Amino acid sequence: MPQYLSPGVYVEEVEAGSRPIEGVGTSVAAFVGLAQRGPFNQPTQVTNWTQFVQAFGDFMDGSYLAHAVYGYFLNGGGTCFVVRIGANGAAPAARAELPLGRDKALPYRITALEAGPGGNDITVDIADASEPGDDVFKLIVKRGGKEAEVYDNVTTKKGRRNVVTAVKTQSKLIQLEEIPGATAMEPVSQGHTALAGGGASAPVRVTPDAYVGNSNDRTGFGGLEAVDTVTMLAVPDLMAAYQAGVIDLEAVQAVQGAMIAHCELMGDRIAILDSPPGLNAQQVREWRVDKAKYDSKYATLYWPWIKIFDPVAGQTTLVPPSGHMAGIWARSDDTRGVHKAPANEVIRGAVDLEQGITKSEHDQLNPQGINVLRAFPGRGIRVWGARTLSSDPAWRYINVRRLFNYIEGSILGGTQWVVFEPNDMALWERAKRTINSFLVRVWRDGALFGATPQEAFYVKCDSETNPAEEIDAGKLTVEVGIAPVKPAEFVVFRIAQFSGGASLAE
Repeated sequence: MPQYLSPGVYVEEVEAGSRPIEGVGTSVAAFVGLAQRGPFNQPTQVTNWTQFVQAFGDFMDGSYLAHAVYGYFLNGGGTCFVVRIGANGAAPAARAELPLGRDKALPYRITALEAGPGGNDITVDIADASEPGDDVFKLIVKRGGKEAEVYDNVTTKKGRRNVVTAVKTQSKLIQLEEIPGATAMEPVSQGHTALAGGGASAPVRVTPDAYVGNSNDRTGFGGLEAVDTVTMLAVPDLMAAYQAGVIDLEAVQAVQGAMIAHCELMGDRIAILDSPPGLNAQQVREWRVDKAKYDSKYATLYWPWIKIFDPVAGQTTLVPPSGHMAGIWARSDDTRGVHKAPANEVIRGAVDLEQGITKSEHDQLNPQGINVLRAFPGRGIRVWGARTLSSDPAWRYINVRRLFNYIEGSILGGTQWVVFEPNDMALWERAKRTINSFLVRVWRDGALFGATPQEAFYVKCDSETNPAEEIDAGKLTVEVGIAPVKPAEFVVFRIAQFSGGASLAE
């Protein structure tokens, strides 16, 4: 407390009784797969389709990653992280050599920063500098015949105007380096040099380890442990590798099992799994129940595959639905909230389904947690399931699991101020008020069941949850109970005849 030694008026700022809790994001997907180019094994944030094309390239044969990301944005997704794998067989980069300077001819190597045939369009011109001087020249970098970068009044001598330093710090097209121990060539004061030698990448054999990766090395989806904002995980190119014969069905199950383990370890995200292609209703049930045997509240499975238009082939093609489903989750969160089950939603971009299904077949799949996509006459192609792969009835529905993830993440991030505060009854009350205020907002949004806040949730933090031995151990325990809303999965109308006070019921 401040000391007051002379008469006067003093103003003090004091902490408020509670601090508001901000809700965390729930609509950030992560995709792992193959791409034409881009950062290798590095989670890269992408916010729209144009940005994805600039960073990773367009649609390509033998990969579903681009289709999944496109479907994600088409169906309402806003932000996602993309992890490119399978880039070990790097494409050769275009390059050239030229001597620079007037007094001494020093051989330099020019290498395109972008690997592959795209670097063959780059040319480098040497011209006179705008300011005449000793060993001073102008370096002009062009791409496709159009001037892209200009380095004026640079020199081969050491200093702030050194050409290698200027290119290294500013260029987005080339890399310039001196060739050590090379034989001097005829110096060039003016000239034109074209890069060549860029080619396509060699085919790479993608193993299950490439998808799973390692959290220490930040590879595969294991590297996503460092990205706290991810709430959905999809690996659409796992099925591309299976179709190409690179991995078998057991390897598919191993990778999907690792996806589930990753989500359970993180506790804040859900794996969106794809079924193998070409399965009918009976086969997908056998695969789910007898072979895969998944049981997790942090995973969900969609079937069948969807048919979309492929710009590369110029015709329709089948793709796994995980990318489109992630977009629908994001759309549902934005329009209704995370408490709304992401079902009975139209799949944008879907032309048809791989398999049709009858109601009796659906009756066999839904209890096993297989979320079926169905086509309804006059109502489009819709998601007709909202279950997890858990056998626990308490965690049967996707929206319940995601609502708990949202509440847990929000409370965790919004109560960090409690750490190292004096553990007394005043702190207990402040923590209770903070969490109560947040849960009242959640209840008003329709995410909790109950006519009043008292029916929807409770927050307990007192001497019973914090006995003396717990306080001595430096622990503060707050008990929170919530009543989540459940989706109306089975809607029943009971209809009876009514006539003159008597009724007949069937």
